Amino acid sequence: MTRKTNQTVLTHGGDWAGFAAEYGAKAPLLDFSANVSPLGMPAGVAAALAACAPGCDRYPDPLCRELTAAIARAEGVPAEWVLCGNGAADLIWRGALALRPGWALVTAPAFAEYEAALAAVGCRVERYALREAEGFRLDEGFLEAIRPGVGMVFLCEPNNPTGLTSPRPLLLRVLERCRQAGALLVADECFGDFLADPAAHTLKGALEGGGLLLLKAFTKLYGMAGVRLGYGLCADAALLAKLRAAGQPWAVSTPAQAAGLAALRETGYVEAVQALIAAQRPRLAAGLKALGCRVVPGEANYLLFRCETPLIEPLRRRGILLRSCGNYHGLGPAWYRTAVRTGPENDRLLAALEEVLGCRN
Repeated sequence: MTRKTNQTVLTHGGDWAGFAAEYGAKAPLLDFSANVSPLGMPAGVAAALAACAPGCDRYPDPLCRELTAAIARAEGVPAEWVLCGNGAADLIWRGALALRPGWALVTAPAFAEYEAALAAVGCRVERYALREAEGFRLDEGFLEAIRPGVGMVFLCEPNNPTGLTSPRPLLLRVLERCRQAGALLVADECFGDFLADPAAHTLKGALEGGGLLLLKAFTKLYGMAGVRLGYGLCADAALLAKLRAAGQPWAVSTPAQAAGLAALRETGYVEAVQALIAAQRPRLAAGLKALGCRVVPGEANYLLFRCETPLIEPLRRRGILLRSCGNYHGLGPAWYRTAVRTGPENDRLLAALEEVLGCRN
């Protein structure tokens, strides 16, 4: 459900500031509405942010040279294939501005920024429905929807808000279909690092054939939502030049560049986050099912579930934010998305839900 705070329509979760304005800055808050690492920002990243302060009187490197090189090493791709941005959302909007397609294809439900960016440039958006009766899975009918004349096709893998992935052979066929139709496939892999085997699912190995832009971000895995840092991977030099020209010249701040460099060194932190999510996701899913909720078997650090009882305001009064999915195309007010957090935090959510649903004896 889109909610108004001070007359501003909020599309996404994570509105801690609105909660603080309503209940006071010191009111206890547990935020399940934003899918970021429950372990908080790594200590090395926080230290890098503090250490870079003396250099913030200068403009940041507009080409993010050091960070780009570090990302390229981490991803195993040429540095020329990397473009950094002010979060993945920045690159989504740059793509729409740079290409200005007349017609684009998205799935529904899916991340709202794809359609918002396309609509801002006057693009006609066609939605391909992911139906509840079919488990919200992408099917082969999507291939038929990719017709000559489509300029851009957006896919989120794993999808937000369902947390589901598509079979990799199907994704490769989607990519080939896009190439045949002359469309750019934008594959959003921002939650890919939470999969059981990220390397087995990514389309990174198909970049060299062209027609493909991969999106990734530091936001979720490293708990860096407030820093704003993402990047795109693309083997098409001309397209990357257009994307670069479509954005502001200093899109990535000095602190964001320093934080990104530090984050790439946090391998132990990444392993801890991945292990935590892998252990807690099935546990939280089981708890939701035990309360009578219909849970989609997501593979990321969040779960989509259905509950006929209104939950947002009752949980908010208990200091818990949950993401209503009423504003996702193809869902409705009975659908919610919850982040997967630590064991004690997940227990607190389940206990609060038990109270709201009147399940206690």
